[in-house]
Amino acid sequence: MLSTIVAAAASSLIAIVTQDQAALRAAPRDSAQQQVVLWQGDSLEIRGERMDYLQVYDHRRERAGFIKANQVRLVRMDPDDAPDSFAVIRFLRDTPGAEALGISYTAAYLKAAPANQIGAEAFDALGTMAERLARRSTNLQSQSGTTVKPGKQMETTLAAHLEVASYYGVQFKSFEREGRIQLCYDGEAFRRVLAMNATSEQRARAALALTRPECINPATRPLEKFALDNWRAEVLERVDSSNLNEYLKNRIKMRKASVWSAIAYQRSRKNENFQVAGNRALLELAAVNKEELTDEDKQSYADAGIRVGTARWAAELPVANKANLQIVTSQGEPGETCVHLIDNKHDIKNPLAKRCTYSVVWPASARANAHSTALALAVQPMEGWRELWLFHQTSNGWIIDALPPANSDPNLGYVEFAGWVPASNKMLVAREAKVEGIFKRRFEVVNMDTLQTENGADQPSSLNIFYKWQDPLWKQQTVSLR
Repeated sequence: MLSTIVAAAASSLIAIVTQDQAALRAAPRDSAQQQVVLWQGDSLEIRGERMDYLQVYDHRRERAGFIKANQVRLVRMDPDDAPDSFAVIRFLRDTPGAEALGISYTAAYLKAAPANQIGAEAFDALGTMAERLARRSTNLQSQSGTTVKPGKQMETTLAAHLEVASYYGVQFKSFEREGRIQLCYDGEAFRRVLAMNATSEQRARAALALTRPECINPATRPLEKFALDNWRAEVLERVDSSNLNEYLKNRIKMRKASVWSAIAYQRSRKNENFQVAGNRALLELAAVNKEELTDEDKQSYADAGIRVGTARWAAELPVANKANLQIVTSQGEPGETCVHLIDNKHDIKNPLAKRCTYSVVWPASARANAHSTALALAVQPMEGWRELWLFHQTSNGWIIDALPPANSDPNLGYVEFAGWVPASNKMLVAREAKVEGIFKRRFEVVNMDTLQTENGADQPSSLNIFYKWQDPLWKQQTVSLR
């Protein structure tokens, strides 16, 4: 990327376009034919001056022409002038909508400044602007699916800004996620920040940008995802958070919690030591200072909480089960786990019920009711999705039902057993899920015969039957009450 940026700003004096839809004309007159439309951030070689026009050459489009002098800024490429460009970069770094212009000035600065004077701040600014440009594009895609459609001009402008950034060597990757196109910066500038003598804040921003979960291609294969998550954990460990502001500390902790929950799930699939990863996820989530969460971070906290909640059983040790009703697991086909429901009269060879799955089964989660007529079990088919299997006795024998976290396509969520209601066919469950971009948490009373929710509330204290019969062990271990 650096070599591309340097080559793009090879002249000793260049003109950087500061206005969108600036016209490159065939002659120095407003009535002259328009050669091409220029956008902020386009850099031009200066070849002369005519009246209030500059005669320029556009190397990106290989076009010569004239442009109004008040639509560009002249930037000298001498080392002594590099600080002037850097002052502009500092201003544009946090100016939404000026990312292409900021990237252009960064290109000029990297060309002009001596190598020994280029620090991490320049790459931090470059990465910040590139990432914000990618976010703007993704957000625009999200708006396209709403009743409020983004303007055609806005789409055209953003596409042009992405082309300008790409000309300077800034690379983006895109893929489909949840029915829309997700655009992400490839992060090369942030990788340079981590390799340089950067401040803790710069390292934190770089680590957060490089470990965004939404920028992981959904088509990534499991082994590649496992390697990627381990790399993400290593990147986050390289950040010294002791001197960070509280809100940045929170962001690092929430990201660590999410990454370690993913590692716990993947380790469990490989029969590796998943308990360490599960404990780490819980500890990082518990360390978040909820009093210092920004409005934006509250969404991230909910996201991290659900991700940790899906894999929280990885941190729990199996306990001695004295109940008559129990589950035993065995290997089925390669990669398959078979769950056998047994009691004092039925062993694994003659179980009350049996089901095999390619999901992760958490045996420590098994909870039987007092009359040995029902048992709840946590089963996790995907990294961010955990279901509840209900083994229950009916007039036709034992059946196995599965309760999902939400009645939507699998994305992010979990449902867990929270208690039995004595002398009834009811049980208590807690659900957390992200549905159509909205985080929802519910505590419900479920009829085991129909699996229908009879009553529910946002807090256990708002539902008398739930508050009265909630399982003490569940209350102690769950993250849904965070």
